[in-house]
Amino acid sequence: GGLYVFSDEGQRVFARFGQPPVSLVPMMLDQNLRNTKQIASTFATLTPIRMRLFGGDGPQVHFIECEPTEAMEAGDDAVDELIDDGWRPEDIALLTTGSRHLEQSERQARGQAEYWETLWDAEQVFYGHVLGFKGLERSAIVLVLNETHVGERSRERIYVGLSRARDQLVVCGSSAMIRAIAGEDVVRALIPGRGS
Repeated sequence: GGLYVFSDEGQRVFARFGQPPVSLVPMMLDQNLRNTKQIASTFATLTPIRMRLFGGDGPQVHFIECEPTEAMEAGDDAVDELIDDGWRPEDIALLTTGSRHLEQSERQARGQAEYWETLWDAEQVFYGHVLGFKGLERSAIVLVLNETHVGERSRERIYVGLSRARDQLVVCGSSAMIRAIAGEDVVRALIPGRGS
């Protein structure tokens, strides 16, 4: 027996200070098993160490080029397409990087407990913000890049958003904004064959 503690500094919910009350041996986890290789390759350059991609093969990441002000509508259309393609609603989450989706706001207005119950609802798509979805995952994620300017947490938001999907990832946003936040390598991973 033993105690194993895992953390990802790129996905901290709260700032942490100090040391744990027990001695721990830090180990770098450099293998990605959660995401398909296609998904993991989109955020590989955003990780602090080079990751070995051991997830299975899956469909290509689908990128929808649009302005941040159009990303929410594109995301809604992408959710509809996934359902039309046979994805179950409970396997899909739509995550935003900027303002919340209207559906999320309405669910949260009924109370946080009721809102979080929808995470497990077998008949609904889950709607959330990337910063509230740290440590969580879904088979299919529609990532809505609706931030209108690059801020101090923009890189963290895109990293978390790209890494939440296990099998299918749809990204709705501006390649120029992605380039400004995360760099050309992420743009190339999202849009294969595209030059600088």
